Amino acid sequence: MSLDPRMSVDHGDFTIRPAKTSDVARIVNMAQPLVEKRVLVPKERVTYYESIQEFLIAEDRGGDLIGFGALHVMWEDLAEVRTLATLDSWRGLGVGSALLQQLLARARVLGVSRVFCLTFEVDFFIRQNFRIMADQAPVDPEVYVELLRSPDEGVAEFLDLARVKPNTLGNTRMILDLDANPA
Repeated sequence: MSLDPRMSVDHGDFTIRPAKTSDVARIVNMAQPLVEKRVLVPKERVTYYESIQEFLIAEDRGGDLIGFGALHVMWEDLAEVRTLATLDSWRGLGVGSALLQQLLARARVLGVSRVFCLTFEVDFFIRQNFRIMADQAPVDPEVYVELLRSPDEGVAEFLDLARVKPNTLGNTRMILDLDANPA
């Protein structure tokens, strides 16, 4: 089921909805401990505001934030799942999977055929049919040259550029082919 940008999707104990600017403070507060643990890459508050339309949030029945994630389009056929996280107390209860499935539904609606992530949670993404990226070039040489022009750090991570290594050491680059994994 595709997520209408104006509506919530009920998952029983929690709902998923598009994020609003008023959610940014809660996202930043939930992200901070994960940034300190080096699970999430640090982002400035302004970055969350600039990309809020990319985010979905999960809330429990009381309206408390329990998870969030974003889908960032990088190229015609390529997007990245960014900043996917759930509260520790909700891990293993399907929140992350539900958020990811809604983000992948967004990718399909947008016409994206491959979704990338940079993660420490390899087992989680393998269960979602992602695979570890091989060392070969992830895009055609012409597209690679175009992507090099992007100032976006996520693009640099995807291309495995040396300038992002200090921030991403230990993370695994993974990818999902949506055409091979229909919804």
